[in-house]
Amino acid sequence: MPRHSPHPPPLVLVTSCNKLLAGHASHTVGRKYVDAVRLAGALPLIAPPFSEDQLPGLLSQVHGVLLTGSPSNVHPSHFGEAVHDETLPLDLERDAWTLPLVRLAIERGLPLLAICRGAQEVNVALGGSLHQAVQEVPGYADHRGASALDESTVDEVYAPAHEVAVEPGGLLERIVGERQFTVNSIHGQGVHRLADGLRVEARAPDGFVEAFTQPAAEGFNLCLQWHPEWQAAGNPQSMRILRAFGDAVHMYRDRVRGPLPRPQPATAR
Repeated sequence: MPRHSPHPPPLVLVTSCNKLLAGHASHTVGRKYVDAVRLAGALPLIAPPFSEDQLPGLLSQVHGVLLTGSPSNVHPSHFGEAVHDETLPLDLERDAWTLPLVRLAIERGLPLLAICRGAQEVNVALGGSLHQAVQEVPGYADHRGASALDESTVDEVYAPAHEVAVEPGGLLERIVGERQFTVNSIHGQGVHRLADGLRVEARAPDGFVEAFTQPAAEGFNLCLQWHPEWQAAGNPQSMRILRAFGDAVHMYRDRVRGPLPRPQPATAR
């Protein structure tokens, strides 16, 4: 694991949400995502919204991207649908910059780890669609878990919920070294039609897509519907995922920097 470089730790862009806090417009990020980047051996750079023309310059300064989860949903207009439940939160400002961010990051080969809403953003950005209410789709379980209950504690919300079956021969199997393990479940939206070129990496017992990748992309990328960042330090599968992401980020930093020019032999006189 490349952790002994004399260079400063790599930077990982962490996407933020937009909320009103005590009446003030604010950019927010859960601390668990910041802690996860540090567990990966990198420095978190929390980013507010950027305009699309600013993204190339922004991505030239970082060595990886973490797309965070959020209570808000991706607006269904991005996959050709009307809003199904207007009581649920949306974040149009986040949509406006994270969707093009996804496409540019993958195009540049930046390491990308996408969690919950972040995974949904990747699928939509690349042309896929979402179920707006997975619990209403025949054949699927209610994947909201305890988060659908107002009286639930945080520990109950993020408690282990169900197992995932890891697809053989994929990136996730190579990272965790297991074909089955237990994850939490806190989402109402989720993958409906997977974008062209994406590969399923894991499924829930009801067949729902829980993880996927873009195998043709140059850089590391892994999209997870569960929350591996929650109490990650005590979860072996989460730590393997974060270390794999961290390794990719370190290698990207060193590749982008490139080796120092080698001295040329003196010309004989």
